Amino acid sequence: MTGAGEKAIVIGAGFGGLALAIRLQAAGKQVTLLESRDKPGGRAYYWERDGFTFDAGPTVITDPACLEELWTAAGQRMADDVQLDPVMPFYRLHWPDGTTFDYSNDDAVMHDEIAKLNPADNAGYAKFLEYSAGVFHEGYEKLGHVAFLDFGSMIKAAPALAKYQAWRSVYSMVSSFVKSEKLREALSFHTLLVGGNPMTTSAIYALIHKLERDGGVWFARGGTNRLVAGMVALFERIGGTLRLGDAVTRIETLGDRVTAVETASGWRGETDMVAANADIMHVYKELLSDSRSAKRTATKLERKRYSPSLFVVHFGIKGTWPGIPHHMILFGPRYKGLLDDIYEHGVLSEDFSLYLHHPTVTDPSLAPEGCSTFYALAPVPHMGKFPGDWETVKPILEKRILDEIGRRLIPDIHDRIVTKFSYAPTDFAHDLNAHLGSAFSLEPILTQSAWFRVHNRDDAIPNLYFVGAGTHPGAGIPGVVGSAKATAKLMLEG
Repeated sequence: MTGAGEKAIVIGAGFGGLALAIRLQAAGKQVTLLESRDKPGGRAYYWERDGFTFDAGPTVITDPACLEELWTAAGQRMADDVQLDPVMPFYRLHWPDGTTFDYSNDDAVMHDEIAKLNPADNAGYAKFLEYSAGVFHEGYEKLGHVAFLDFGSMIKAAPALAKYQAWRSVYSMVSSFVKSEKLREALSFHTLLVGGNPMTTSAIYALIHKLERDGGVWFARGGTNRLVAGMVALFERIGGTLRLGDAVTRIETLGDRVTAVETASGWRGETDMVAANADIMHVYKELLSDSRSAKRTATKLERKRYSPSLFVVHFGIKGTWPGIPHHMILFGPRYKGLLDDIYEHGVLSEDFSLYLHHPTVTDPSLAPEGCSTFYALAPVPHMGKFPGDWETVKPILEKRILDEIGRRLIPDIHDRIVTKFSYAPTDFAHDLNAHLGSAFSLEPILTQSAWFRVHNRDDAIPNLYFVGAGTHPGAGIPGVVGSAKATAKLMLEG
């Protein structure tokens, strides 16, 4: 490792930026972490309203070991800053006909749940788990924390990708193992949690099942925001500097080098290296506006496929609901048709599928006594596909979503609401500079993965690096924390 004491600036205090800043600071760099919003966390922002705590997301924590590594790198213990509670079942899936399926890593329970749908599929499920373990080893353990900087690295990975038929979709691969349509949905929806369409996302993403099976599903006591707070505490304790509420306006370059970063307040920091956890299009188009190579990259990036956005209804209600688990998926009447509307046609459909987050069943402190905190999340087309007037759409869609939850789970939901608000694609665009309001950056299809994704180090500016959902390996907490590991290695090797 070279250059201990060198200055590094990390732009954006999301999970990826925080994880990278911790690794660099622990290795001896002088790190300044810049965040435009008033709180750290990026997409893991939070709000406090009327005594309720609302996490913006993400709310599903997997592979806690990848987080523990950050504290270990600094010679400290994660348990001193963060308490993780196990969530069981991982998810309860619920279809319009009333069928439910509790998904977990408990083999006996899973055997019974599958038998409810189609007993013959238990043998196929066992084979699917073998497949998942294989792609987990090749795609996550071997490649998830390694930067793909040249096409040769992709060629080396090709035999493993071919062996596991990476060109097939997750849904296609799942369908080769099990026959029940409901079980196919149950085993393929996970890609939606990282912005991928189960019908087009590479089968490699079936590794999520192995990740959850081995590491479990967890929730941070106090909310995801407390995991963020714990990471900030660690970063500052080992000497890092965090500047909040000061948006970066320009990354200065001289020749092919980054030299300094300027912010809206007029602050200017000279630096030896910069890593961006900000939206990739925002970085290349706005922050690097003086760089000719960045302009060329921005033009290429505009032609890429971006993940959908999300519409999220946060609501606090009177009453407690021990019968509603922490994570639920409320499937709509259509699966493939709805996905086509979101990803291909840009249609805001009459029907929808929802992810329902109910954290107070695990941690009642997130709501006043006798009350509950929820959010309901619906994937929707990004603003490039559906350029509608979201201020008009918001109240209509919000009511339809709450009506559906009332119909399926909480009959008098409207009478129980204490506080509520919605978060739309326009909010992703405004608050996070997210291109097209995308919630997960580049869509995780095979031709936008690994070497085909934004590289962890820029090709033309050797001291400019990337971390987070837009670079390898992609979105989700393990993904962006993995990107931080890959990027830190590059920055420390120089």
